[in-house]
Parts: sequence; C-alpha cells; structure tokens
Amino acid sequence: MLHQLTIYSLRRLTAATCAALLGLTAHAADIVVWSAGAAQTPLSSLIQDYQKASGNTVKVEFAPVGVLVKRLADGGRPDVIILSQDVVANVEKNGWSAPQAAKPIGRVGVGLAIKEGAPAPDISTPAALRQTLLNAKSLTYMDPNKGTSGKHFASVLEQLGIAEQVKAKTTLGDVGLVVEPVARGDIELGVQQITEILPVKGARLVGPLPEALQKITTYVITLGSQPRDAATANDLIGFVTGPRAQAVFVAAGFIAP
Repeated sequence: MLHQLTIYSLRRLTAATCAALLGLTAHAADIVVWSAGAAQTPLSSLIQDYQKASGNTVKVEFAPVGVLVKRLADGGRPDVIILSQDVVANVEKNGWSAPQAAKPIGRVGVGLAIKEGAPAPDISTPAALRQTLLNAKSLTYMDPNKGTSGKHFASVLEQLGIAEQVKAKTTLGDVGLVVEPVARGDIELGVQQITEILPVKGARLVGPLPEALQKITTYVITLGSQPRDAATANDLIGFVTGPRAQAVFVAAGFIAP
C-alpha cells in the first residue's frame, strides 16, 4: 500500500515544465483552497510548484472534513475544495461546490502509529488489534465529529466491543496531525489516516488496520460554487490531478484513484 519513493524526489518539477503541462493563464491571480488534512503533505509540495510556475498566489487552509463542511454550511466559499468522496453529493446538493466537477486525487486507508523505536504491537487481525488496544496505556484518534478517520475508528471500537473500556485512556484530536503526541512519547498509540501519519517525525506507522476493519477513503478536488476566477481555479485543479502530481500523492501514501 505504501510506496517507497519519497515525496521530495518527485516534487522537483521545474517552472517551465509545470507551465507546459498546465497551459497556465497569462495573468496572476489569487486562489483560496480548503483541503482535508489527509492531503496536506503532497498538496503543500504541489502548491509550491504551481505558484512558481504560474505566478498565482494560492492560500490553502487545512482542516478535517467535518470542519470544512460546517464552514461551507456557514457560508464560506473557497475557490477550490478537497474533500472525501462520501460528502460530495451533499456538498453539491446544497450548492456549496460546482455540480459534477469533482475529480479523484487518490485513496487512503487508516493506520496505527507508535513512537519511533517502540516495539511494534500486533494489529494483523481484528482480535490482535482488540488486544493491543486493551493493553495500551493511552490512545489518540481524531474527534469523530470532525474527521473521517475518527468517525470510522469510533465505529471500529464499537465493533470490537471495547469503546467504553478504552474511553478513559483516550484523547480525541481536534485538528492537524493527531499522532504528534505519539511521536513525543506522550501517548502510546495513535490512529489516523496513513497520509497523516507518515509525515510526522518521530512517529512510526505500524501498518493499516486489518482489512475487515479498514476504511479506504477516496479524496476528490472540486471547484467551489462561486470561484473568483474559474479559469485559474481549473488550472490548479488540472495540475493537482495531472500524472506527475499523482506520483507525489502516491509517494505520500495515497493509492492512485
């Protein structure tokens, strides 16, 4: 599932190459992007390349999907949005994004992390994962009301019949990279989407959740309902869904769509 290439070896696109691939507009523009946190590492790299090639300024705000949907409901109107596929129909229905404009950028699963150097626990089967979670002194995952991985993992705990047993030793994450306290040694185990585990220095990915308990989420990029410059926003979308950009997403832990 995980690719051996590094992000940094794949992100070195020259401005000239980017411009040739994109068919960029001749004027500079400002673009506002709201993105799910799962895409933060590869998207941050790609945005740097895009800005150098185009002269456009891109402002990116990262947050859990649940937070982004609430902000859209409250009237926020970014030019470009990256969300999980499972909320797109609702977002389009409410007129918060352009209809039928969503394009996939990749899929990602949920994994478990420990501090670098700590013994790796067994999570190879649902029974093994259950025992590992019961044995752990502390646990963290994203608040189920805010993030995709947290909502799913809460259901995993219910399926394993241990939701109440681990509640007292669980710290719910708010935004960002939930496994950072795991990397510091403050919490023993962390659960989040794999693309949000791999960038955290000091954290080690033990592996994905067992297949029977896994959730593979497809992420898409789409045009906002009221883009200030639709042509430029579409240029950016074309870049983020292009073949070279796809390699950057794969290197960051995504599965190609």
